[in-house]
Amino acid sequence: MIHKKTRHYIPADLEIKWETLEPIYQELTNRAINSVEELEQWLKDGSELQAALEEDFAWRYIRMTCDTMNPDLLESFQYFATEIEPKTAPYNNELNKKLVASEYVSELNEEKFFIMLRAVKKSLELFREENIPLQTEIQVEQQKYQGISGAMSVHIDDKEYTLEQASVFLKGTDRAKRQEVWEKITARRLQEKTVLDTLFDHLRALRHKVALNAGFENFRDYMFQALGRFDYTPQDCYAFHAAIETEIVPILREQAEIRRLALDVDTLKPWDMDVDISGKPALKPFNSGAELVEKSIQCFSNISRYLGERLEIMKDNNLFDVESRKGKAPGGYNYPLSETGAPFIFMNSANTFRDLTTMVHEGGHAVHTFLTADLELNDFKHCPSEVAELASMSMELISMDNWDVYFDNEEDLKRAKRDQLFDVLKTLPWVAVVDQFQHWIYTNPEHTAAERTEAWLKIYEPFGAGFVDWSVNPQAEQNLWQKQLHIFEVPFYYIEYGMAQLGAIAVWKNYKENPEKGLQQYLDALKLGYTKTITEIYETAGIKFDFSAAYVKELAEFVKAEMEKI
Repeated sequence: MIHKKTRHYIPADLEIKWETLEPIYQELTNRAINSVEELEQWLKDGSELQAALEEDFAWRYIRMTCDTMNPDLLESFQYFATEIEPKTAPYNNELNKKLVASEYVSELNEEKFFIMLRAVKKSLELFREENIPLQTEIQVEQQKYQGISGAMSVHIDDKEYTLEQASVFLKGTDRAKRQEVWEKITARRLQEKTVLDTLFDHLRALRHKVALNAGFENFRDYMFQALGRFDYTPQDCYAFHAAIETEIVPILREQAEIRRLALDVDTLKPWDMDVDISGKPALKPFNSGAELVEKSIQCFSNISRYLGERLEIMKDNNLFDVESRKGKAPGGYNYPLSETGAPFIFMNSANTFRDLTTMVHEGGHAVHTFLTADLELNDFKHCPSEVAELASMSMELISMDNWDVYFDNEEDLKRAKRDQLFDVLKTLPWVAVVDQFQHWIYTNPEHTAAERTEAWLKIYEPFGAGFVDWSVNPQAEQNLWQKQLHIFEVPFYYIEYGMAQLGAIAVWKNYKENPEKGLQQYLDALKLGYTKTITEIYETAGIKFDFSAAYVKELAEFVKAEMEKI
């Protein structure tokens, strides 16, 4: 069993409720600091409190998403969001002020504390007391998306399936069956269209108010600061979108035409995009969640003993929930447990190839959690998404050479690798669309639902609109954005997937050229947590933090060449 780190400052049996927390916050706020050593101890004590709070919140979130229909779990989550966070926020702001104002802050090791102090100063700039209740309301409201999505199911051949389970039928070779299932899934999603539109309008209005209170014209500009995007601007994002449209979309258009000819259809329909064009049944790399975990431990062990042991530790401590079921929230995540130093992996497996890639993706995040567990301060572990997603997306590609644990058949293994590389390219336009759509949403804060639909279509079309004919159900295309959890729950967390995807291709390229060195550089980069700039972390991994058109072109050509070799 793994155990939480020993507490040195807060009580070992501290119950997380405001009555027990407030005296600790008061002590930290009022403590006299008379030397740089005392300042560092004060930071460690505050870090210990923060880790305890984060882990408590993590478990409330995990349990709630594992069973969205349990009112007690929802109430527990909402208690933290409404009774703990709003009361800790002003204290955290005061502690930030105390740090920056300390006469000893200039004596802290600049190299060690630069990133953290930069973030603290930015947090102070953005803090507004009047935003606390708004952020609490946003936290509670956005979780409604989980409940609405988790309750969706369809009946196929008199059997009930979650939407994740039903999507397996879209990989089948019977086109009529695929169409039937696609139409049922789409109809089920469209049932909630108005509910989700209303929810999103409310979230958008709340977020805009937060931005105005903080002195920004719009929520986009506020979020670029709140997310600590010190290394690029909105204009850089637009340039990245344009590079993807120029360099990636033509490759995917070629692939779509190959698919159309192979399937011998006049036009590709939405239900034609997941079936294997070889005419063979869908890949089935495992038969149950337990088998997926076991095979993934073996896959990671074959890359490095250390990696396999991390997943083994998680299995032994019941830190996986991987099977899809009704009432479970959609999607997948790796949630770090700040005191335990291990993470929890949540996903919705339906025994498909996509579940394999989700597992190795989340497994990359998990390794990152373990590698940063012993960093001195909790803040050092809070990596920006551009780094966090580099960990996960690189693992998807690094692990490919060991996918024979999932596939006995050589031809199936080749199909899996080709599918993965195609998916790498396919990710980029969708990232560009989702990101550009959010830029539009929040820089046009007074828009109507109809205007939002029009903007979605206008943005989606240049990126290929999925390379399918949507005329059979235009509403389905108009409503695609509602499938993306990030738009509802973690606004603007998406362009990082594109940046990290480029980085992951470069990490994989290094790994193919020299596996031992490539893997070590990758692990060395992850060990840094967020103690260096994004650019320095990428350099440690032996790659560039670059999303220029030239770099997109170079890496796209590399992936295309690798696809042709398989």
